[in-house]
Amino acid sequence: MATVIELGAVEGFILDDPIAGVLDNTVYTLGGTVFKDITSSVISATTSRGKNRDLDRFSAGTLNIVANNEDRAFDPNYAASPYAGAIVPRREVRVTVDGERVISTTIDDWNYSYTPDGNSRAEIIATDEFTLLARQVLTAGTATPQLSGARVSAVLDMVSVAWPEDKRSIDTGESTFGADEFDGNVLQYLQKVSESEQGLLFIAKNGDLVFRDRLDATPTTDSLTAFADDGTGIPFTLTAVNYGSELLYNQAIVTSGDLSAQADNDRSQIAYGVTSYELDTLVSTQAQLQNIADFLVQKYGDPEYRFETISVNLDTVGAANKATVLGLEIGDVVSIKFTPNDIGDPIEQFGQIIRIGHELEPSRHDMFISVASLDWTFLVLDDAVFGTMGVNHLAF
Repeated sequence: MATVIELGAVEGFILDDPIAGVLDNTVYTLGGTVFKDITSSVISATTSRGKNRDLDRFSAGTLNIVANNEDRAFDPNYAASPYAGAIVPRREVRVTVDGERVISTTIDDWNYSYTPDGNSRAEIIATDEFTLLARQVLTAGTATPQLSGARVSAVLDMVSVAWPEDKRSIDTGESTFGADEFDGNVLQYLQKVSESEQGLLFIAKNGDLVFRDRLDATPTTDSLTAFADDGTGIPFTLTAVNYGSELLYNQAIVTSGDLSAQADNDRSQIAYGVTSYELDTLVSTQAQLQNIADFLVQKYGDPEYRFETISVNLDTVGAANKATVLGLEIGDVVSIKFTPNDIGDPIEQFGQIIRIGHELEPSRHDMFISVASLDWTFLVLDDAVFGTMGVNHLAF
């Protein structure tokens, strides 16, 4: 498997320099960042992007790399290092497998360990640009009444944020927001936008900021990836099953400024007692608040049994399946078929991907996929599974 791990070095064009100032050279470019292959020194790498459960907010993606440093290649005090000048925080580091980007991050820390016998290691700890957004503050002002996608773009365009135009993928949005005041942390505000939309906000594996509105985030079976333990889908190992009340809510109180809406699932409250969920949003009308509240108490009104996490050994599934699995992204829909101990009928579930992780070593590559249950979701017209009227699907 062709895994490439690259470290970004700033080797920009320098006017009048006899080496770095030569026009049209391919090393000292006007862009400034040159990626250097460090794969041969890497002992292991682990990545994780997403969230742990459906109602959580997406967190910053992480990349941890352990590299051999016996030749001092990753020592910031060693001038002869081939990466001299790049062994500092806030440099880009990225992982690509078979031409498919796995994660794009920026280094937060370098850690070093040394032993008397010369067994030296360098550890790279990196996160995606959610970490940067969490350190930025909104430019003060009054927001224009607008759809959720326009609100995301307005934040990214702020002088205090200045997110690149070519590093974003923003849906139009379905929810309408009012003229609230911009104040506080950028990431927390954008996450509130996403919750108000009931959509998805995350950093993609290529480093783009992605905002998917609730219609685009709604699952379909058009391009479904199937995992199965009976030979009818991509083979996998089931690593975690969850069945409990951590996502059991049968009363929802949804607010926005002075507006408030409440919904109750009476059947669930009789069966399990009252468990309440509160959500503060940016939506501008009572009708939108009530729609969100109604949806929440239906979706989370029963204990959830779900295949929480599966793992796939990418070295053993064949080239076509490997490419399919590597191509998956947060928000994609998968089906999982599993027969416990090969006894009885198989259990088959649909899930929407909420977390993707990788464990890479020179001799093995495992990919981990965590999903949210799709027992309740928005109605998708004409879809064979999610378009069936009256079967756990709600128009919004």
